[in-house]
Amino acid sequence: MTQKVAVLGTGKIGEALLSGMIRAGWSPADLLVTARRPERAEELRTRYGVSPVTNPEAAKTADTLILTVKPQDMGTLLVELAPHVPADRLVISGAAGIPTSFFEERLAQGTPVVRVMTNTPALVDEAMSVISAGSHATAEHLAHAEEIFGAVGKTLRVPESQQDACTALSGSGPAYFFYLVEAMTDAGILLGLPREKAHDLIVQSAIGAAVMLRDSGEHPVKLRENVTSPAGTTINAIRELENHGVRAALIAAIEAARDRGRELASGNNT
Repeated sequence: MTQKVAVLGTGKIGEALLSGMIRAGWSPADLLVTARRPERAEELRTRYGVSPVTNPEAAKTADTLILTVKPQDMGTLLVELAPHVPADRLVISGAAGIPTSFFEERLAQGTPVVRVMTNTPALVDEAMSVISAGSHATAEHLAHAEEIFGAVGKTLRVPESQQDACTALSGSGPAYFFYLVEAMTDAGILLGLPREKAHDLIVQSAIGAAVMLRDSGEHPVKLRENVTSPAGTTINAIRELENHGVRAALIAAIEAARDRGRELASGNNT
C-alpha cells in the first residue's frame, strides 16, 4: 500500500478506522492524522506509529483525505483545506447529512468526493459502511473507499439519494439495539433477575439472533415464527408489543432520524 491516507479529526471512529487499516496491512508510515488537541495527536503517534500533521499539511501530502469531523465543523474545516487540496485528491466524507455537492462547491473544480456513512461497530470491526459517489468520483475511487472501510466491517454502495435513509437505519441503528437491550434488561430486573445475569442472557440472545439472521438466509418473519408456538409465551409477548405500537414507533423513529439528516444537509444544526 503506497498511497498516503490522512484521517482528519481523529476521534473514536477515526481511530477505529486507523487501527483497522493498520491491521489490514497499511503501513503506519503511509498514514497521517490530525487532531484538535496536541496531546491527542501525540497519543495517536505513540499508539500507532502514525504521523500527526496539521490539516493543511495533510491536504498537501496525502493522496486520500478522510474527513471525520462533526457535521457542524465541516464548513470551517473546508475553508482551511480548500487552498491546499489539489483537484486530484480523493476526499472521503464521513459527516452525516452533508451531500457531496457541499464539498465539490468548496474545493477545486473536479475534486473527487466519496460520501461514507459508517457506524460505531467499526470499533470492533463489525461496521456497516454505506458508500456513495460524488459527481467526479470514479469506480476506482469507490473501490479505494471500499478497501479502506472494509478494514473495519462490511461496505455497501448506494446512490447518494439513499444516504439519509441509510444513515437513519444503519448509522443510528446500533443505538436502537442498545435501547432495546436496556429496556429488556430492566424487564429482567423487574422479573427478579440480577442485572448482570439479565445482561448476559440478552446479549448472548442478541448475538445468536444476529448470526442466524446473517447466516440462515431465512426471512426474519420465518425465524420469529420458529420461536412462536401456539398459545405460548412468545406470542403473548408479541401481542403486547403490537398492542403498544412498538412496530409503528420504530418506523416513526427511523423516519425522524431520516428527517434530521435532511435538516443537517440544509444547514440546520440546531
